Amino acid sequence: MAATKVFAARLAGLVVLGPDGESIGRVRDVVISIRYDRQQPRVLGLLVELPTRRRIFVPMLRVTAIEPGSVNLNTGTVSLRRFQQRHGEMLALAQLLDSTVRVDKPELPDLQSVDVLVIDLGIEQTRTRDWVVAKVAVRERRGLGRALRRRGATHVVNWSDLRGLTQQELNMPGQSVAALLEQYEGLRAADVAHLLRELPAKRRIELARALDDERLADVVQELPEADQIEVVQQLGTERAADVIEAMDPDDAADLLGELPTGEAEALLSLMDPEESEPVRRLLEYSPYTAGGMMTSAPVVLTPAATVAEALARVRDPDLTPALASMAFVVRPPTATPTGRYLGCVHIQQLLREPPATLVGGLVDKDLARLQPEAPLGVVTRYFATYNLVCGPVVDAENHLLGAVTVDDVLDHLLPEDWREQDESHAVPSGAHGVAAGGQGLTLAGEDTP
Repeated sequence: MAATKVFAARLAGLVVLGPDGESIGRVRDVVISIRYDRQQPRVLGLLVELPTRRRIFVPMLRVTAIEPGSVNLNTGTVSLRRFQQRHGEMLALAQLLDSTVRVDKPELPDLQSVDVLVIDLGIEQTRTRDWVVAKVAVRERRGLGRALRRRGATHVVNWSDLRGLTQQELNMPGQSVAALLEQYEGLRAADVAHLLRELPAKRRIELARALDDERLADVVQELPEADQIEVVQQLGTERAADVIEAMDPDDAADLLGELPTGEAEALLSLMDPEESEPVRRLLEYSPYTAGGMMTSAPVVLTPAATVAEALARVRDPDLTPALASMAFVVRPPTATPTGRYLGCVHIQQLLREPPATLVGGLVDKDLARLQPEAPLGVVTRYFATYNLVCGPVVDAENHLLGAVTVDDVLDHLLPEDWREQDESHAVPSGAHGVAAGGQGLTLAGEDTP
């Protein structure tokens, strides 16, 4: 049976189906319009994420039924324009949840003059088929008197019973991001970066500040340069230095290279010297050379290491697949710049050898090496010639300086704004960029909010 009353958080992740059962995408948020007269906000529509990760607006008038596992539309015609939030619109899940409000309801005297958190919004359909926000689920903040309780009590109240959900109050800083963190838990850093960019500026910064250093470093590495700079500059110098310190040295160098010299030096001076030194070395090279693209922390072994030890090193979950594809054999010291470079060992070969075999007897000494000054064109041809995803960068004195991976090459070959470009060309044309099997869908331009 189709629901006429539902909590907004229950909609998140539901598949959106066209009239023929074709999948369009999944619900990611609910777009509402908060009124200045404190009347129930009108639900304008749904924020739907396509398989291409583009987010579009689907008006609520297009929704014919909300089922336990899906949202069904009454038409296969949807606008594929990217959603742009307009003045007066709010995202229910991204912007209203975790807001601090007050409840003005005599029947709940314990909540009078007490700050509570919004944890969900109850939307319902009216007789005119419009949808409005009618109820709000709130939770008491845990206080000293509730030390043994994990969470405060939850209450569902009418929208009119709340104070603190005006647009002006929602734009005040300091809002919690617990609900957002829960939504993003378990996602890859690249997916979190994409979602972070879709948030309003205020929530974007609040979420960034709430992530721990390691997680935020991984996310920042996946952002376009302009967004990286915005996030770092909003963190404060000390926190920004901690996050940059947790980044891969090559990504940290790329970011610092985009900052004003004085600002970059201030951040470097706050970093641990052991972490800042490889970043300083990378900053000496032009960004579009092997030295500028390389990471200074590849897998480095001595000839006395065994195959078992080598395989244990490449199993490190923090290594990218490209870096894990090859280990480099050197004379001590093994920290870059290393002792004399001897050659490399391919992961495929390690898998075929007995565990006790020494890697010194497996070294590929013939693979060509990249010089740190090699320009992007030379690096690109190198990877194409030898069918590699990782290659050594060695200086004139035969010291291993680092390694270039194919993802770094692609990052420099693609336009600077490649993360921001339209993704719709990557899906079957029969669905107009929506979903495979959605041949009934057609492109329209009038349905954007």
